[in-house]
Amino acid sequence: MTMKLNKKRALITGGAQGIGFAIAETFCREGAVVYIADINAEIGSAAQSELVDGGGSASFVELDVSNDSDWSRVCWQITEKDGSIDILVNNAGINIRKSIEEMSADELDMMYQVNIKGPFLGIKNVLPIMKNSGGGSIINMSSVCGLIGHKYTPEAYTTAKGALTTLTKAVASRYGEFNVRCNSINPSTANTAMVQTMLKDPVWREQRLGEVPLGRMASLQDIAEAALYLASDEASFINGVALPVDGGVTAYC
Repeated sequence: MTMKLNKKRALITGGAQGIGFAIAETFCREGAVVYIADINAEIGSAAQSELVDGGGSASFVELDVSNDSDWSRVCWQITEKDGSIDILVNNAGINIRKSIEEMSADELDMMYQVNIKGPFLGIKNVLPIMKNSGGGSIINMSSVCGLIGHKYTPEAYTTAKGALTTLTKAVASRYGEFNVRCNSINPSTANTAMVQTMLKDPVWREQRLGEVPLGRMASLQDIAEAALYLASDEASFINGVALPVDGGVTAYC
């Protein structure tokens, strides 16, 4: 059976846990050479060990996504070792759960540093590498909140993900001629460990499950399989797309 990402070199930010780790596992399964980037060296090293023990080709690189010098160092390390970067998944993100009336300016800056500046710098640093090697796939982890206003989501998160969705389209438009594809995944609420805890609140549970026509949360694997498709040659003519993995949340908004 042919592996979909055989020998492709993939850099995944926030790859040590949650959605990022699910993507890393899936990419390893499909033969990719995976670099998991995270700001936390302890969990990053543990994630690397787990992937390698499972038979994957995985390395941990420490990265603060809001730091341009960090991006430059990591890209240099990868290209020195493996020659190029074929896939970039900008997955790292944070959500400070406060409304616009409650959020401080410093908290807003923190949200934008990670959720907008991080992917921007990642794309900036990876583009020359992809152009030089004949192309690549950039995948930005946005949200349904990057497509619609959402009553139960902080406004800062919504504006950050909206910016990321349109950044995706701008990069796709300019760099498609270099065979660099840029797409976003726009999931609804994913069934992470934190969400499982929040689902114990009946009001929160009704709010989130009640808006999904398929009646469940997105699984981590639902999102990872979408990333696999966009990273693979099967999606070679998919560029500038915002792909909802949302069970139909955006179908009637």
